[in-house]
Amino acid sequence: MKISLHAFSVQIYTNTLGHLSGVLEKGLAHATARKFEPGVLVNARLAPDMLPLSRQVQIACDMAKNSASRLAGLEPPRFEDTEQTFEELLARVARTIDYLKGVPASALEGAEDRDIKVPARERTLQFKGLEFLQRFALPNFFFHVTTAYDILRHNGVELGKRDFTGGF
Repeated sequence: MKISLHAFSVQIYTNTLGHLSGVLEKGLAHATARKFEPGVLVNARLAPDMLPLSRQVQIACDMAKNSASRLAGLEPPRFEDTEQTFEELLARVARTIDYLKGVPASALEGAEDRDIKVPARERTLQFKGLEFLQRFALPNFFFHVTTAYDILRHNGVELGKRDFTGGF
């Protein structure tokens, strides 16, 4: 049985973003229960030179929708990076999931050999589709999802491995 790029991209992205929504909901509930401004968590960082929670979520969503679009040969929707609340971050994750669910599996057939170009500041990264997914898209996506989880966990939100993986 051949495993599709759709299964290893779109389906992984939608599943993991669903878990990220649950993590964000727990972050909001934590701030509400402890009666502090939720924006403290939205703007929290693991280290001074790292991006805040809001930006981690934005980049994770962008990585998912943009990489799935590149693999499918589609133009991804553009989302403005204006989210400043948990509610806005949750809405962005939901919009990303909705978009991904609309990417048909047939659009990714043969994508493992598709030429992928990614603008990266002063240069352009070039990959074949499978290499792009394995070496660039998935690692970057999981880095930002994990960092969002870590920021909340570091700030006292009661999270565990099942929150990240969804359990089995």
